[in-house]
Amino acid sequence: MSSLIDSITSMVTPELTRSLAAKLGEQPDAIQQGIQASSATLLGTLASKAQDAGFLGNITTLISRSGSAAGMSAGGGTAAAPAPTDASAGFLQQLLGSGRAEIESKIAQASGIKTTSAGALLSTAAPLVMSSLASRFSGGSMNPSALGTLLSAELPNLRGLIPSGLPGLSGLSSVASSARAAVTQEAESSGNKWLLPVLLGALMIGGLIWYFMRGGNETVKDAATKATETATTATAAVGDAAKSAVSALGEFFKRKLPNGVELNIPKLGIENKLVDFIEDSSKTVDKETWFDFDRLLFATGSATLEPSSQEQLQNVAAILKAYPNVHVRIGGYTDNTGGAAMNQKLSSDRATSVMSELTKLGVEPARMDAKGYGEEHPVADNATEEGRAKNRRISLRVTQK
Repeated sequence: MSSLIDSITSMVTPELTRSLAAKLGEQPDAIQQGIQASSATLLGTLASKAQDAGFLGNITTLISRSGSAAGMSAGGGTAAAPAPTDASAGFLQQLLGSGRAEIESKIAQASGIKTTSAGALLSTAAPLVMSSLASRFSGGSMNPSALGTLLSAELPNLRGLIPSGLPGLSGLSSVASSARAAVTQEAESSGNKWLLPVLLGALMIGGLIWYFMRGGNETVKDAATKATETATTATAAVGDAAKSAVSALGEFFKRKLPNGVELNIPKLGIENKLVDFIEDSSKTVDKETWFDFDRLLFATGSATLEPSSQEQLQNVAAILKAYPNVHVRIGGYTDNTGGAAMNQKLSSDRATSVMSELTKLGVEPARMDAKGYGEEHPVADNATEEGRAKNRRISLRVTQK
């Protein structure tokens, strides 16, 4: 059986990612990373309280009440995530309390998105986490003990996914003392040596979450109000699966190319804009007209394209093959975070990766070139999270019609 975090990730379809990216004004790869970080943080928070029967009792009650209404079972392949509900808002309140703002800030920093977007992704992740947990228990078998065992076993899968760079972990020692005693007792009584590294992982995550949760005496009413407001924002973002593509890039429609190939593309996507430009004789080739890819996803910090990128790459390849006289340049760009040399290399590697994929799909390499521009030519203000997200992009320019 797949891990909880893998089950949650499988629910995050390309359609959902595109819809959230469009609604929140973020890049799809940043949205994907933000949902994963949000889900891992929620699971880590739960795992840090795996020994608190009262807390887990409240959580199991919330999940049991929502049941299958949380949306879908893990790995079901549904195109859209379950919308936030009163149950998921309560779930977030139980987990995060008044520490939510700090968590949103760290998720935003780690994912390169706005803090408001991080709040929306937390509200999106909550019903996903609830649904994944509910799917592991059938016939009302969920109870605090069983849930605690499941969460403890999940800890190794969360390492590296929870946002780092947290300041002032002054409460870690007090958390460590109680957790270390539990580790020693469990290891010695059971003889299961594998429990030691797992529970030490719980200790580390518990210390991080303690920092987030400190000062959690804010009234339930005030915190629930904030959670509900953020949930409302996320509800508008996720919506119905059938409408996700429309809300992201306009309505999908069939467009036939000169060679008879028919594409199913969004009206506001790069494919439709590119064909319009090629076919419009009044549009001349220049160095200023660029078209941004809108459905490409890369592994974080690398030039490795995610499988979900194939749909758009195949569409663009089909367009280039339908217009054999067209030549293009593929440009890679980054924000100004990190070293200039590193950004230059990453942008170049990503542009080259896209060109290589188009070559594999049948486009003659002589008709293309790839160039990395690094931090050059920003389209938004790098002083803001929103601006940096817009500056991280792959674009295409027609160099010959």
